[in-house]
Amino acid sequence: MPANREIIDAALEKARDLGADVAGAVPAGRLVDCPSAVAEGACGSPADRGTYIVLGLSHGPEHPELDLWEEGRGTSGDRILAGIGRNLARWLSECYGISARVVPYQVEDGGIYLKDAACFAGIGRMGRNNLVIVPRYGPRVRFRAVWVDLDHPAEGLPGPALPCADCEGYCTRACPMGAFETGLYSRERCLARMNADKAAGKERIDHCRACELACPTRD
Repeated sequence: MPANREIIDAALEKARDLGADVAGAVPAGRLVDCPSAVAEGACGSPADRGTYIVLGLSHGPEHPELDLWEEGRGTSGDRILAGIGRNLARWLSECYGISARVVPYQVEDGGIYLKDAACFAGIGRMGRNNLVIVPRYGPRVRFRAVWVDLDHPAEGLPGPALPCADCEGYCTRACPMGAFETGLYSRERCLARMNADKAAGKERIDHCRACELACPTRD
């Protein structure tokens, strides 16, 4: 049986073969008291053992359909990520006899704070627009995770240099909802338009992506 690190490395390569643009791994225990969980007074992970493999899919402006939200179905991009996760879990079971499962998207349903997980996994760093800035893709990446019943000996790879240190603030100027008016990101203001569209009963809702599409980060 290969060492845990070898299996994790093989799983990350397999995730990319299955269609993920980026992938990383983080010990589940690191997310229990991750920054987002502490800020919300919640637990950041339903598991304190095992490993989360974080899958990322690029959502470039050329594919706006990936972000269209539908009641009871979420977005097509998320469904693609869930499919990659299920295939990865099946591969881990068949090749190594290791139990793995796709993690729910919402924290309240047993999910994890995916942006924290992506940062801890070395995929990227949190940007001023409250999105993970990923080398080559900027903030135009969506995440999903697979829990693997395998302890990960690594502590996570270091992320790239702080992505917004010398930026002119393209995202804050582009936001139509004033989510950065106080100098800090306001989740309530950010989601106001989408929540209003949901309350109005719209079947398909497009996320506001002004801040992420304004971001010039590519390397």
